Amino acid sequence: MAFPVLGDYPLIYHKYSADPTGLEYNGRLYLYCSNDTDNNTNGPYSMHSITCISTDDLKNWTDHGEVLQVPQDAAWATYSWAPSVITNNGFFYMYFANNASGIGVATSSVPTGPFKDAKGGYLINSSTPGAFTTNQWYFDPDVFIDSNNVYLYFGGQVPTNARVILLNSNMTSISGSASPMSAQNFFEASYMHKYGNSYYYSYSAGSTIQYEMSSNPISGFSFAGTVLPNPPYDYFNNNHHSFFTYLGVWYCAYHNRYLATLNGIPTGFKRNVCLDRLYYYTNGIFQGRMQQVVCTSNGLPQLKYLNPYNQVEAETMAQDSGITTEVCSEGGMDVGAITNGSWTRLTGVDFGGGAATFYARVASAGSGGNIELHLDSLTGTLIGTCPVMPTGGWQTWTTASCSVSGASGVHDLYLTFTGGAGSLFSFNWWQMQQGSPLQITGATYNVDTNSMTLVWNSTPPASFTTYTLQKKNSLSDPGWTTVATGIPSGGITTTNIDSSADGDAAFYRISTP
Repeated sequence: MAFPVLGDYPLIYHKYSADPTGLEYNGRLYLYCSNDTDNNTNGPYSMHSITCISTDDLKNWTDHGEVLQVPQDAAWATYSWAPSVITNNGFFYMYFANNASGIGVATSSVPTGPFKDAKGGYLINSSTPGAFTTNQWYFDPDVFIDSNNVYLYFGGQVPTNARVILLNSNMTSISGSASPMSAQNFFEASYMHKYGNSYYYSYSAGSTIQYEMSSNPISGFSFAGTVLPNPPYDYFNNNHHSFFTYLGVWYCAYHNRYLATLNGIPTGFKRNVCLDRLYYYTNGIFQGRMQQVVCTSNGLPQLKYLNPYNQVEAETMAQDSGITTEVCSEGGMDVGAITNGSWTRLTGVDFGGGAATFYARVASAGSGGNIELHLDSLTGTLIGTCPVMPTGGWQTWTTASCSVSGASGVHDLYLTFTGGAGSLFSFNWWQMQQGSPLQITGATYNVDTNSMTLVWNSTPPASFTTYTLQKKNSLSDPGWTTVATGIPSGGITTTNIDSSADGDAAFYRISTP
């Protein structure tokens, strides 16, 4: 069936996810989530992996797969729930819960993992000084750095179980004992952030997110109210949130059960992540407090249009139906389990003056199929059909292509997959090209270095071609001067620098062997 076009819940359609925590890094927003796809439909909670998605426009999200899996990434753990991720010391640190029995820490050198166990056992459990109570849940970690101090908040089940403990600068060991946090109505899901000179300790009170404020990150808190009511389609069930900035704007990530409702399955253990704006009162008696989050299905604006002339991962999408993602032999993830009628949608694709060619990196151990390119709806204008031939394996990759016409300006792009019965093919990435092969699409002269940077359209098969770059100062000159030979293809477009440019007029040409 065709799903309604939504944007801000669910963020992804092909897997269930919950307990999101946000991290901005190098111009992208990453969300790390419990992987509810691990849960049986009727429970219990048994998540044993953490999934990661990212975006740079808030509408099109890239699936980075399962970035922590236990026990393979942490041999002592059986579960991995409710992550908290931070970057420090040149690494990324992920704190996760092994059910309610304790908290571990894993590290990675990149935000997309894989994260690997950094300690060989629990960081927090019942033996941690100051943590124990007879009904403590040792879970829901939240890491927070302030004034060179590293704090870890955790705990659950009753208000007196909320805890905070200092971590050492290595981020993987504790310093001293855990201390109780004052938390009216606290149940689980601790989260700490700072805005201005105030500290905000927020947490789940069951079905709502409430918070307290202080001028100190560990004491002196006063109850401030509810910041996130129970969202639509959450049915007064649990919630778990995070607050963070992306490009200077505050957001709230949380979960509800909309996707399970849409798919007609029980909603208790199959959650999906959501994203909305967070605002603060800037004056009046509530100055400094957080305003209640307004939950929307499509309330966030797209921050920038998607450029189809850059390589786009197939697992980047705003919406999808009938696909899964899997680890790709060429790195990252790919879209798999493609069958006749399945599709993906990208929001706000800027074709500019018009696309001429579509390229797709594909593999098929079956009969292959087609990728139909439609504008604005599943039955919208057909701008191209890319045939996919069998390659002999689901990870045996080739680059397919087709001509494109009628695509200019900004549109949503639907990639609809057609073919025979069963699985058709795997899909790694796609990219469009303006103009014809060997057409120079960009030339930039650097006066400081007397160099000319040229960009041109590659010729298919893009990954196997080399080029020769030549120039002359006048078309009447009898011969061409070779600038460079054996230039390797850059994919759909290729870039090379003429470091001997002198600022005078010059004519360039590109040729293949």
